[in-house]
Amino acid sequence: MKLDAIDRQILMHLRQDGRLTNVEVARRVGLTPPSCLRRIKRLEEAGVIVGYRAVIDPAALGRGLEVLVDIEIYAQDRKTIEEFEATLAAYDEVIELRRMYGSPHYFARIAIADNTAYEAFVMDKLTGHPAVRGLESRLTMKTIKDEK
Repeated sequence: MKLDAIDRQILMHLRQDGRLTNVEVARRVGLTPPSCLRRIKRLEEAGVIVGYRAVIDPAALGRGLEVLVDIEIYAQDRKTIEEFEATLAAYDEVIELRRMYGSPHYFARIAIADNTAYEAFVMDKLTGHPAVRGLESRLTMKTIKDEK
């Protein structure tokens, strides 16, 4: 699907605030509400807009500590890799998991209560997994920009 400048403006406004009404989006991009709604529906049907969600403050859920983790694995076979990915993706603490090209093999974002809980998570779940060769944790000092 080819996006024009108005489509891109619509997407920018919805990315910033997915709860904007169609009337408000239309006003901001200079369209009538019916033509704006047609564009939004077209963007949804084409899979450009894949959903809407609430962004929750992790601290409100008792997960104020976010750790970025690089993970190296031993596995080279498909079955072990798929099992490893399914296991990690199923953990509530893992809020993002990416398989990377090269090294590290995986990048994970972990949202957890505090350092003690993170230590337990690493010892019980990460390093306890037989596919894990090693990991490196990074703690965020300050988030400057986060486009969720």
